[in-house]
Amino acid sequence: MHTGEQYHQFMLSSSRDLQVRDRFQKLALQMLPAGAAVLDFGAGTGIDAKTYAASGHPTFVYEPSEAMRGYLSVHCRDDIERKAIVPVASPVECKVDAVTANFAVLNHIADQAGLFEQLSGVVRPGGFVLASMLNPYFLGDARYAWWRANLLNLVLRGHYAIASESNIHRFAPRVMARAAAPHFRLERVMPRGLGAVTDLYMFLLLRRR
Repeated sequence: MHTGEQYHQFMLSSSRDLQVRDRFQKLALQMLPAGAAVLDFGAGTGIDAKTYAASGHPTFVYEPSEAMRGYLSVHCRDDIERKAIVPVASPVECKVDAVTANFAVLNHIADQAGLFEQLSGVVRPGGFVLASMLNPYFLGDARYAWWRANLLNLVLRGHYAIASESNIHRFAPRVMARAAAPHFRLERVMPRGLGAVTDLYMFLLLRRR
């Protein structure tokens, strides 16, 4: 079990994770209109939130882990004091133009339809949800017995869960699109081509109707 500080330091020292974070942040910032408000859903220690706030976006942060919230309050202290970053106890406490969920936050949630129903009251029409999720087609996982055992579930159902303490779920994009409807439509899945099977994370962009 990581403390918030341990997680924070690990994420800032992992070159692979830094590359993923950089791509995710750049994509989010490219799509956000100037001054648009964003909810960092599952904000961790506030690494992404601090970047959004520094770019002029009012940023709300929702983080269910007490350990992560504790270190977020340290890492983002100045931004919180000037209200550039606002912690919320529930996503429904804010109204925003976009929701970002980086590093497989949504993979911990079984009820995706219920989640998107909730987020439909948070994201303004025309806004978006950008999620970085574990890629269920990642061939690097083929060396694990749990991946091979669930390959048929992935093909037929587009979803499976791994029995573990973290209770991680894998979702195919089509399952996410179905769960998000009718409030959101799946607009983009990234990467395409070879990256669709060689990248650990896939980015999903869902647009609020």
